[in-house]
Amino acid sequence: QVQLVESGGGLVQTGGSLRLSCTASGSIFSINRMGWYRQAPGKQRELVADITNRGSINYADSVKGRFTISRDNAKNTVYLQMNSLKPEDTAVYYCNANTLSYIYWGQGTQVTVSS
Repeated sequence: QVQLVESGGGLVQTGGSLRLSCTASGSIFSINRMGWYRQAPGKQRELVADITNRGSINYADSVKGRFTISRDNAKNTVYLQMNSLKPEDTAVYYCNANTLSYIYWGQGTQVTVSS
């Protein structure tokens, strides 16, 4: 079992920045990839960015150049630095951890970007 706890969401104006954090606990040795997804009202959940244990990183086209994913292995934490935020970035952001046999999700944190 893996538990994920997210923090860092909130309300910000267009052009502002936020940093999301996701700390994993439990069977963290089994995790091979962690990432962030988001879901806006009425839309499907979509990948924002993810990072593998080897450090390979993948971003959605819509956030490239604005968002940065990173990880601190000593703290079992993955971060999502979000800069130049736009109203269309408004969504619930979910942390995600993949193992060979299961996918774990955090509880979600709301990010709201006002225009």
